[in-house]
Amino acid sequence: MMKLSCCGVGLCAVVMMTMVLGEEARMTEAVTCSPLELSSCLEPIRSGTPPSTTCCQKLREQKPCLCGYLKDPALKQYVSSPTARKVATTCGVPFPQC
Repeated sequence: MMKLSCCGVGLCAVVMMTMVLGEEARMTEAVTCSPLELSSCLEPIRSGTPPSTTCCQKLREQKPCLCGYLKDPALKQYVSSPTARKVATTCGVPFPQC
């Protein structure tokens, strides 16, 4: 009877982990990488003004895409600029090391 209880607890743990990991995977899959999503951050990146709440929200949403933006020659100059790093820091988004 004890083996059954241990197996039941183990099975429950595996099911719960699968649910949590599956939810994280869905959240990552739900991100559509589009630099246009960061349009609210353009002015703070260009001028150094504080980012808006919308900018920070969009930056957090686009976080999985930042390495791709850094590798894109057309976007790299904006995304890797000191003011872009400042915006990311202000928003609490760690700048990726790609």
